[in-house]
Amino acid sequence: MHCVDFHAHAFPDELAATTIPFLEQKGSVRAALDGRVSSLLASMDSAAIAKSVVCSIATRPKQFRAILDWSRSIRSERIIPFPSFHPASPQALEEIAEIHRQGFQGIKLHPYYQDFFLDEQRLLPLFERISELGLILVMHTGFDIGFPRQPRVDPAKIASLLRQLPELKFIATHLGSWQQWPEVQEELVGTNVYFDIAFSLEYLPREMAREIILSHGPDRVLFGSDSPWAAQQNTIRLLQSLELGPEREELILGGNAEKLLGLAGG
Repeated sequence: MHCVDFHAHAFPDELAATTIPFLEQKGSVRAALDGRVSSLLASMDSAAIAKSVVCSIATRPKQFRAILDWSRSIRSERIIPFPSFHPASPQALEEIAEIHRQGFQGIKLHPYYQDFFLDEQRLLPLFERISELGLILVMHTGFDIGFPRQPRVDPAKIASLLRQLPELKFIATHLGSWQQWPEVQEELVGTNVYFDIAFSLEYLPREMAREIILSHGPDRVLFGSDSPWAAQQNTIRLLQSLELGPEREELILGGNAEKLLGLAGG
């Protein structure tokens, strides 16, 4: 088993210098890294992380091609890019198909930066195509630190979508829905949704985190740091502090990710 960070971000070097300060101010947070791929790789070396899934977000429809091209340029044995399309794009269905044709395994979407609600009917054909192609969908879920608190992708909406599309490989980030964890316990724990632990263990009581993780399917929880917004090594320490037991900890740190991604040894 190798450690896999299923939720990281990076930007082209020329954009990182302006994007990170802008996002720091928007969310009133301080980044742990400068947002470059080289810095992420150095962090991975320090934290003994073998691979990171780098999630991009198309904030406008016209960004699809640039994100796809950049994702292709950074793809390596250690960096697994998940490109993005914008749900408002008239070509969204074809863009999903192109992501699949280019050999990428997943897609990242963000309801706040892309201005959608999960239960909009216009989105269902997009999710159906993602599911049909076997792509993994990493979705920002719950509230967002930089936006007003609108329930755009909350546990009830996630549960409803997965009842319609039970084969969809849906990763509900931030342990099911950021700062909506009581609803996660009511609606999502024990279902077929995947959780990642990114940017969540810092924000909820230890016993609630343990209860959510231990009550959910052992093969449905993934390690994610949300780097550069949290230090990868610190997220590992937070996970270890939960004392979940070595078997479950190993599954979260890499075993589940290797299986989901079809990696050797998974």
